[in-house]
Amino acid sequence: MGIIERIKEIEAEMARTQKNKATEYHLGQLKAKIAKLRTQLLEPPKGSSGGGDGFEVTKYGHGRVALIGFPSVGKSTLLTMLTGTHSEAASYEFTTLTCIPGVIRYNDTKIQLLDLPGIIEGASEGKGRGRQVIAVAKSSDLVLMVLDASKSEGHRQILTKELEAVGLRLNKRPPQIYFKKKKTGGISFNTTAPLTRIDEKLCYQILHEYKIHNAEVLFREDATVDDFIDVIEGNRKYIKCVYVYNKIDVVGIDDVDRLARQPNSIVISCNLKLNLDRLLARMWEEMGLVRVYTKPQGQQPDFDEPFVLSADRGGCTVEDFCNHVHKTLVKDMKYALVWGRSARHYPQHCGLSHRLEDEDVVQIVKKKEREEGGRGRFKTHSNAPARIADREKKAPLKQ
Repeated sequence: MGIIERIKEIEAEMARTQKNKATEYHLGQLKAKIAKLRTQLLEPPKGSSGGGDGFEVTKYGHGRVALIGFPSVGKSTLLTMLTGTHSEAASYEFTTLTCIPGVIRYNDTKIQLLDLPGIIEGASEGKGRGRQVIAVAKSSDLVLMVLDASKSEGHRQILTKELEAVGLRLNKRPPQIYFKKKKTGGISFNTTAPLTRIDEKLCYQILHEYKIHNAEVLFREDATVDDFIDVIEGNRKYIKCVYVYNKIDVVGIDDVDRLARQPNSIVISCNLKLNLDRLLARMWEEMGLVRVYTKPQGQQPDFDEPFVLSADRGGCTVEDFCNHVHKTLVKDMKYALVWGRSARHYPQHCGLSHRLEDEDVVQIVKKKEREEGGRGRFKTHSNAPARIADREKKAPLKQ
C-alpha cells in the first residue's frame, strides 16, 4: 500500500470516529500518523540524484509575492497589469505552464511578483505540478490567493487545505511551545498556561508515535494537538496570505460587499481595473517593509536609494541596518542619530537595539580611533600591566 492510500485510509478512520473525551487520544495518534506520512510524501524518493524539476526563479528585489489559485481566475492578467511583464492569458485553462516573474516598483522599493501555474485539488499529492508550485510559495514573503468571485466559496477552503497539507500555515503565528530532544532523562512536561485542548497523556502518546522518549516540552499557551505536531515536525512555514477576489464586475453589489468584509480579503476587477491601487497598498501593509534613509555627517539626507528592511528578512533594528550596510559597521559604531517616527525627539541618540520604522533617517557615528602613542608623560593609551606593583615608575621631572 502506497503513502497516499495509507493517508486516505487514516482520514477515513478519523471521519468514522466520533469526537468525544474517550476518543481524543486515538484521534491525536491518527493526526500524528498523517503528519508523518505527509512529511514522507514531500521527501524526494531514495536514490534520486537531485531535487527534481522545479521552477528556477532567482530572488530579486526587497520582497517576493506569489500568485496562487485555480486555473483561469486572472493571475496572468493581474501580473501584466501590476508589473508590465507580458504573461500569456487566454480563455482556456492551464495557459501558464511555468513560473513567470515580474517586478513591482512601489514606494521606492522593488517587489518580485511570481505568476505560478494554476493548481487543482490534489496538488499536495503531486497532481498538476502542484508540488513545484507550492515549493515556490514556501520561499515567498506573501501569498496572494486569487479567487473567482463568481465561483463557489469552496475554492478557498480547497486551496487552504492543499497548502496546509504540505506545511504552509496561512495567517497564523508559530505556537508558543518549547520542544527540545534529549539523549537521556525521559520526557519533561511543563506548562505556564492552563491547557483545555491537550493534556500530558496525549503529548506522551504523540511523542511515542514519533519514537521520541527523551525530550523537554514547555507549553506557554493553550495550544491544540495540531500545533504540538507542527512543533515536533519543525518544517512548517508560517506565511501571510491575502485572498484576492477577481471578476467582481460579473457579480452583484451584495456579493461584492459580503466578500470585501471577509477577513484578509480584497476585491478587484482586472477587466475594469478596479481597486488595484488598494491591492498594492494592502500588499505593502502585509509585507511590513521599512525604508531607512541615510544621512552623512554634515550633509543632507539621501532620499534617492533607501535601505529596505523587514521583520521576515533579518529584522528592523539599528543593528540589522548596520549589517545591511556593511558587516563591520556594528563593531565601529559608537551610537546612531535617528530622525523619524521611531524617535521621541529629533535627533535621538540610539543604540543597536532601537527598532526603526518606515521612512526613518539614520546617521551612524563611529568610534574615534585611539592613538597608540601620546606626548611625554601625558599618554592617553598604555600597554602597562594592570597591577600597580608591576608598573614601571616614570622618571622624575627635571628641576
